[in-house]
Amino acid sequence: MKPKEQLFLELRTKGFRLTPQRERVVDIFYNLPEGEHLSAEALYSILKRETTDISLATSYRSLKLLASMGVLREVDFSEDHKQYELVRDEETPHHHLICITCGLAKEFESDIILKEALGIANGFNFEMVDLQMKLYATCLPEKADCPKRLETAS
Repeated sequence: MKPKEQLFLELRTKGFRLTPQRERVVDIFYNLPEGEHLSAEALYSILKRETTDISLATSYRSLKLLASMGVLREVDFSEDHKQYELVRDEETPHHHLICITCGLAKEFESDIILKEALGIANGFNFEMVDLQMKLYATCLPEKADCPKRLETAS
């Protein structure tokens, strides 16, 4: 993952305006544990704790803009519920396994999926620019770190 300062410099060189609010959003994503995702509402909640001078609309706009700049990736885990993650490594695509019951999401990488996707794209004379696979399943509460299991345990 490139250093935050290098990312800011590259974005400014490309003509993108980075306001203090946008830089703070990037800071928040850089400080998330790898594999963690945030919705606009979750980001707004974090920002609201720091300042009252923020709106949910600003949170949405910042996320959309940073995604269009290639800083964040928008992932859609469930209908009309987008989440965002920091683009940490553009070379290694990762995928998501999502529980349809509790919403738990796990990231994974697969050389097999990458190889197949490249083969399919090449077979149709396309150049692959992004790969995001989502597997929907039901986690086993007694085996996974399922939030439902944690709720029933308390």
